[in-house]
Amino acid sequence: MEIATRLSAETALLRSRLETLTRQAATGQRTERLGELAPELPRAISLRAELGRRETYDRVLTQAQGRAAVMQESLGRLREIAREFRANVLPRLYSADPVLLSSARSQARLALTDMAHLLNLRQAGEYLFSGQDIGNPPIPDPEGLAGGQMAQDIAAQVAALGTAGAAAVIAATRGIAQSNAPGVSPFSAHLQAQEALPPAEREARRAAPAADGELIAYGLTADRNGEAQSRGETTGSWARDLMRNLMSVAALDDSLPAEGEEWAALLAGIRDGFAAAETALAEESGALGQAAARMGSAQRRHRDVSDQLRQQLAAIEEVDLAAALERMQATRTALEASYRAIASLSELTLARFLR
Repeated sequence: MEIATRLSAETALLRSRLETLTRQAATGQRTERLGELAPELPRAISLRAELGRRETYDRVLTQAQGRAAVMQESLGRLREIAREFRANVLPRLYSADPVLLSSARSQARLALTDMAHLLNLRQAGEYLFSGQDIGNPPIPDPEGLAGGQMAQDIAAQVAALGTAGAAAVIAATRGIAQSNAPGVSPFSAHLQAQEALPPAEREARRAAPAADGELIAYGLTADRNGEAQSRGETTGSWARDLMRNLMSVAALDDSLPAEGEEWAALLAGIRDGFAAAETALAEESGALGQAAARMGSAQRRHRDVSDQLRQQLAAIEEVDLAAALERMQATRTALEASYRAIASLSELTLARFLR
């Protein structure tokens, strides 16, 4: 009986061990209950928490890089609009050809609509150029931008070229484009409210957390520059510069070339305005590219650390599958031998024992 009892106990132990090894081979995990990882449990919990934190940074940076890429595309297209009017459209207008003037006006109106839609771009339901007001477009009426109050006010100033002179017209259109007055500004109420605040009190640019205590600013608003410094014939904002000069081209009447030198001076001022917008857009795009590069670098660091954390966690929680399969086969063989021994004992009789 003592032999049978001992065999039964050993068999039960082998069966339990085989069940554990079978589960480990199937799941790759040492155990399904964290409590069974003692004394490595505190370290495993710490590693999991750190891994989760790094993965959160990774996800946030991925989302921010996606937004930055879409914004880069928009800035590139806006820069192309500024370059096209500076380099191709305006030089042809010095000829005072009515057909070219008509074509330029049409192009400018279409470009204004394109510009509004580029600034109203969304990703994952968020408006990218609206600042913190991500649920609303920065330009509420994109289709009406070419005929809005700002465009009308600029057209009235351009029409006064003969009496006011080019310098006065250029100064007046600059002031109109800088205006934040409701009904004149084409931007959203949220952006107008931000413009009315002192610079130090305005909302911070949207930023991505790259590490503890480290933020990478990448957000842009439709009404003012982010990193770029506008220079030359400018309102101080590449968006306002582009709007102002497209609206000026859209207002060029066939009678204005008769103003001679004033006409040429006006075209030169508009050209310089497009140049200022083009240069600032290039600078803004470059700064956004640098921010995206910094985010990519931070993300790679987090992923490298995450890989190391996973390896350390695996050493605690996971099994070596090859070794587990080898132990499982050895345990199965031992268990089968134990079953056979128990079966042999059950067939043992006194007569057989005495032979």
